[in-house]
Amino acid sequence: MSLGKNIQFLRKQQKITQEQLAERMRVSRQTVSKWETDEVVPELNKLIELSDLFGCKLDALIREELYNRDDIYSPIAIKTVKPFRMGRYVMVTPNPEDDVNAYMDVWARKSGLLALKPDAKRIGWDFPYVSLELQNRFGLRGYVAAYVLPEGFYTDYPGVEYAEQVEADYAVVTIYDPFAAYERIQNGYKRIMDFLQANGFKEKPRDGVLSCFEYVYEEKGMTCMDVYIHVDSVSKTEAFTNFS
Repeated sequence: MSLGKNIQFLRKQQKITQEQLAERMRVSRQTVSKWETDEVVPELNKLIELSDLFGCKLDALIREELYNRDDIYSPIAIKTVKPFRMGRYVMVTPNPEDDVNAYMDVWARKSGLLALKPDAKRIGWDFPYVSLELQNRFGLRGYVAAYVLPEGFYTDYPGVEYAEQVEADYAVVTIYDPFAAYERIQNGYKRIMDFLQANGFKEKPRDGVLSCFEYVYEEKGMTCMDVYIHVDSVSKTEAFTNFS
């Protein structure tokens, strides 16, 4: 294991030069270079700052080979997602993913959806309209969960909003064992954005198209997550940096 290689790998993944990292860490560029070549080990307080900056656990930064994780991610592919109808619900809580997924599972059972289609697909995505005050003061976040509805399915059971998704092209990556380390999902999104040469999502998404969503499932005894990003919902950039 090389701590220096981990630092270099995460720095490049964040599109940060040695000079930029040095400025953020309040050290010289030469110090960053020595960190990355394992000539010098960062002090504990710097390691904590690095883990916060890179969005990874301190233990993973020190002990794991983060630079050697190509087996965690599939190659990125462009897929056309056909139109579909969904029933969706949003929750704003300290743990919205688990809360809204549990709610939607109950809805899918009581509405008769799972009786009609036991393998109905449940997808989800972040709900961005939570104020910074609610996030910082109360630790609240938002998440939307939705079930893709089969053609002809209708129910009188209440509790969701219905929406239509039009056909759209998505860049897709599969993340294997995504919940083993919280930075895996974050880095999956970054891989797609780098693939699309994007520097963020457009302020106004296309009507009737989800900018991004996630699909979690089990395959051969392993948890997998497919991350979808709409290729036309991102802001492209032609600016490139030499990440030496």
